[in-house]
Amino acid sequence: MEAVVVDAGSKLLKAGIALPDQAPGLVMPSKMKTEVEENEVADGAAAVVEEVVQPVVRGFVKDWDAMEDLLTYVLYRNIGWEMGDEGQILFTQPLFTPKALREQLVQLMFEKFNVSGFYDSEQAVLSLYAVGRISGCTVDIGHGKIDIAPVCEGAVQHVASKRFEIGGTDLTNLFAQELKKSNPSVNIDISDVERLKEQYACCTEDQSAFEAIASTCQPETHTLPDGQVITIEKERYIVGEALFQPSILGLEDYGIVHQLITSVSNVASEYQKQLLENTMLCGGTVSMTGFEDRFQREANLSASAIRPTLVKAPEYMPEDLARHSAWLGGAILAKVVFPQNQHVTKGDYDETGPSIVHKKCF
Repeated sequence: MEAVVVDAGSKLLKAGIALPDQAPGLVMPSKMKTEVEENEVADGAAAVVEEVVQPVVRGFVKDWDAMEDLLTYVLYRNIGWEMGDEGQILFTQPLFTPKALREQLVQLMFEKFNVSGFYDSEQAVLSLYAVGRISGCTVDIGHGKIDIAPVCEGAVQHVASKRFEIGGTDLTNLFAQELKKSNPSVNIDISDVERLKEQYACCTEDQSAFEAIASTCQPETHTLPDGQVITIEKERYIVGEALFQPSILGLEDYGIVHQLITSVSNVASEYQKQLLENTMLCGGTVSMTGFEDRFQREANLSASAIRPTLVKAPEYMPEDLARHSAWLGGAILAKVVFPQNQHVTKGDYDETGPSIVHKKCF
């Protein structure tokens, strides 16, 4: 049985058999619906309501019961595992995952799912594997966080890495606020705002163009599923601009290109050129129209002696690589660690316990 790779994010869970040149077989929301009993109603019966639970918040598992239910659905209902005949599994891990969470995951896999083998690896390393690199720097804009991670010879340089507690969900909320200002009489559901962001959000070529856009932007009307009509103008540009001007989000910090350069500057000087010249953008947000061009333009204008250069995806990899890069890198790694017995086995786990994950997965 081929190994399974799971990349569980705050918004989407990606899972599938480890096929390195194919997109994950399953991409689904990282949500679970649970039934909750409320206070008794008039006839004495308890009212049952559905509640949506998010097991993963800003990259880290927060509800392990919901995570177990979600993985049960994924592995047995979708992947095709059978009770008593479970296979090997590899998980991607975001930057700075606490040791305790890694141990909880390996414990869940061996004690609840009875896997025959386990491995986990950091998303930054895996994303670089997906483009044929073992050294470089990833800028991963996820749903709930931004990770900037320099990687040297397959090892994340944690002392130089940065994590920011903002992401796509914060950009969606910003977009909702801006749309409300220009469409005060329209009530827009946040799920509709998410879809509008994916359809309309884009980046201007530089800050000057953004500041001038208010007088040149052509309004566009959009009909919502419920029939309401909204007008979208300069709001579409503010989402991308917030990544280069965090003050738009109320943050006193530098933009994403500056953060990348300062991160790499904390790595030994002999590695800096290789890291910056192999910069990779990851996450759904980076597919925003104009984002990659704006990023490279800002990089070219930076005061750094070495300018960041973006890695191009190999032609043989699936389209939209940036969205699935960690999963695809995991599929590549799974083809190495399991056949070569570098993974955590059931015997390893029984002998050492959950802490074995820190000794065998790095």
